[in-house]
Amino acid sequence: MALRERESSSSSINDKQEQNCSRVITIVFLALFIDLLGFALILPLFPSILDYYSQTEDGFYLSLQRGVDWFAVMVGMPPERKYNSVLFGGLIGSIFSILQFFSAPLTGAVSDCLGRRPVILMTVMGLITSYALWAASRTFGIFLLSRIVGGISKGNVSLSTAIIADLHSPKARSKGMAMIGIAFSLGFTLGPMIGAYLAMETEKGEVFYLRSALLALMFAVADLIFIFFLLPETLPKEKRVSSVTSGFQAAVDLLSPLALFQFSAVTREKESPSEENLQNLKILGLAYFLYLFLFSGLEYTLSFLTHQRFQFSSMHQGKMFFFIGITMAVIQGGYARRIKPGNEIRAVKKAIMLLIPAFLLIGWAASVTMLSVGLLLYSFAAAIVIPCLSAVVSGYGSASQKGRVMGILRSLGALARALGPILSATVYWLAGAEVCFTVCGAFFLIPFVLLGSIKQQRKEE
Repeated sequence: MALRERESSSSSINDKQEQNCSRVITIVFLALFIDLLGFALILPLFPSILDYYSQTEDGFYLSLQRGVDWFAVMVGMPPERKYNSVLFGGLIGSIFSILQFFSAPLTGAVSDCLGRRPVILMTVMGLITSYALWAASRTFGIFLLSRIVGGISKGNVSLSTAIIADLHSPKARSKGMAMIGIAFSLGFTLGPMIGAYLAMETEKGEVFYLRSALLALMFAVADLIFIFFLLPETLPKEKRVSSVTSGFQAAVDLLSPLALFQFSAVTREKESPSEENLQNLKILGLAYFLYLFLFSGLEYTLSFLTHQRFQFSSMHQGKMFFFIGITMAVIQGGYARRIKPGNEIRAVKKAIMLLIPAFLLIGWAASVTMLSVGLLLYSFAAAIVIPCLSAVVSGYGSASQKGRVMGILRSLGALARALGPILSATVYWLAGAEVCFTVCGAFFLIPFVLLGSIKQQRKEE
């Protein structure tokens, strides 16, 4: 009788924990989706914004443009004004990722001490400031300042993964990472289309990006209210690190690329991972970086390829990215979140092997049909890799270290996204699309081989 009561009590506790996990996952998904909708509104407007500041002869913009022109001459790029502006846009876009590279591990370390809730609220307030500056900007300097503030404040994405990593059940963590992937897919599918539509609806005398900026501001304010009232704290006080100072003592570890690849910040604590688990973390971090370095570079050059080879207009580009986003959302909702804990690495390796033919088909596409087949394989692989790798990494480290571990992972991703597009754009314009997509596609074999050396994780929690 007593045994039955204990079993019943245990079952009741497990059911309650599952309900709490599901509630946290739903709140994180909705908060991140609202955030990414606002963030993605600007994506289709970047070329037009650069043209706007060029046509208004903004002094700061023109001085930077002259610097880009000089760089293009130095590296032997074709003397095409159109390409120079693309390179300029790419360099400006990378500012966001470089700032994320610095901010993600720092916000993760602070949240390990103060808790997830107060830190994520602070980052959203930073985003509100960023969008307010964008809405008010009439000079390129203010616009650039808005991007800088936004990049510094974008640590809320790594905090979302840290919140999911706090969940007790590996199954819940895996499902949560998949739901984060779905939020990204939906946000980056719907956001750009809404932004482009609002820019087309501009009234006479109105700055074309004003409505998109105001809507992004509204989304950020709504996100702040939503998180404040609904998001619970997922890191109990007894599992937090003793002081913020202990996090900043490892500042070099958090900001040095070499130290990030070594996951040095998590080895300085008393509860350091075992040698085998630390080795796994290093391999996962390197594979994650190489994958995103190659993927983001080819992703960046994709729109140039379709415009050059198939004369895709902005509307065609929008439809293409809408197709990619919807396909990714369907795969993540129907397949990725059903991948059982322990099977993530196997799923990632299969997805990476699909990317090689995907990029070969895209790079050598002679017809839109061939391109579409390549994009379908591309979308399937893109939907699997990041959520699954995040789910695996979230299982490492003690409860008080997860924020730092996920922050380091996000920083590696931000560094990859800052460097990948610059390299791929350079190879594309020097050697052509076929060489760029073939060489970069073949290099996906490196993260594939690295993931094959991952050993079974030892339980440390």
